[in-house]
Amino acid sequence: VCVCVCVCVCVYHSVGSYEDCCLNYVGEVKVAIKRRVDSFRIQKQDGGCNLSAVVFKLRGGRLICARPEEQWVKDLIRNV
Repeated sequence: VCVCVCVCVCVYHSVGSYEDCCLNYVGEVKVAIKRRVDSFRIQKQDGGCNLSAVVFKLRGGRLICARPEEQWVKDLIRNV
């Protein structure tokens, strides 16, 4: 019984502890999409994430992953 409880607790915690990481970058982004950006976060290349990225959140909840070095990304961060 103790082993079963320990396994259940470990599985519960591992399910809730995954990271939401970008796996690739978006290519060209239209102006209409850029206008829908509500917020952004920085994803660092550590832990479970393999890419450094800027994650833009659009109205409606959609996420866009962008390369932090690109000029349009830097400009958009300043304007959000």
